[in-house]
Amino acid sequence: MDTRYLQTFREVAKWQSFTRAAEVLGYAQSSVTTQIQNLEQEFGVTLFERWGRKIKLTQAGEVLLDYCGQLLGLLDEARMQLSEQSQMAGTLTIGTVESLAAFYLPPYLQRFRQEQPQMKVLLTPGICHELRQGVKDGSYDFAIVLDWLQTHPDLASINLGEEKLVVIASPEHPLAAMERIEAADFAGEQWIFPEAGCSYRAMIESVLRDCGTSKETSLEFGSLEAIKQCVAYELGIALVPLIAVHEEVSKGTLVTLPFSHPDIRVYRQVVYHKKKWMPRSMRHFLDLLMGKEGAADTVTSKNKPE
Repeated sequence: MDTRYLQTFREVAKWQSFTRAAEVLGYAQSSVTTQIQNLEQEFGVTLFERWGRKIKLTQAGEVLLDYCGQLLGLLDEARMQLSEQSQMAGTLTIGTVESLAAFYLPPYLQRFRQEQPQMKVLLTPGICHELRQGVKDGSYDFAIVLDWLQTHPDLASINLGEEKLVVIASPEHPLAAMERIEAADFAGEQWIFPEAGCSYRAMIESVLRDCGTSKETSLEFGSLEAIKQCVAYELGIALVPLIAVHEEVSKGTLVTLPFSHPDIRVYRQVVYHKKKWMPRSMRHFLDLLMGKEGAADTVTSKNKPE
């Protein structure tokens, strides 16, 4: 079997589109179709089914996708092991959330580039559950998420510390004058939420729901900058990472409300596949995130990728 068929299969599954997969891989669409047909003949199963204009994996396709990630991962590992140069060169693919990409990762990426100039870094934004899936299927070397602590049978996670969440409002908002705010005080407030699937959106919605507080969703954005601007213009309030609004709060264009809740806590976490083999350069990046000053080989046995 041509292993390129597996790469093509993974791209079609990722984009749920033969056309998009062909564009990404630089193939003609007919070539992609032929490769998938060859795979189906090889295994004697149907890998995709059509739902309207879209396609989705069949049960057999989902099983093959899990094996596909493992097989291609092993091939990548073999290539890296056989090439000394790959220890110092290649591409590090990282999936992360917008707030960490903009306000947390830049100094680490700068230092990594200075110390590993031959390594390229590809940073891709997403929401936490999609990022974890991307690590599982081999799309990312790491995912750096902002989420509650959780375990997964195939994934390892390193806790890099808690990231404080705050409710922001314009300085003129009535709640800004209160000394202490409970969840019930948000009754009837207009909320500006990040996109569905965001971990801390789910947290605040759960807290409001549990205390019987009515809420009004005025706007929903996938962009933190859009959320901050709308809050500044008194269109609603929002729950965001403090790191993302530090500058605006310092300037007085936004204020943080005196609200906290034990069920609204998130942590910066590095997620990687337990079976992922990492060359020295990748382990070095992990060291940087963990605050280690030494070489990549100083990763402890407790935290070292398996």
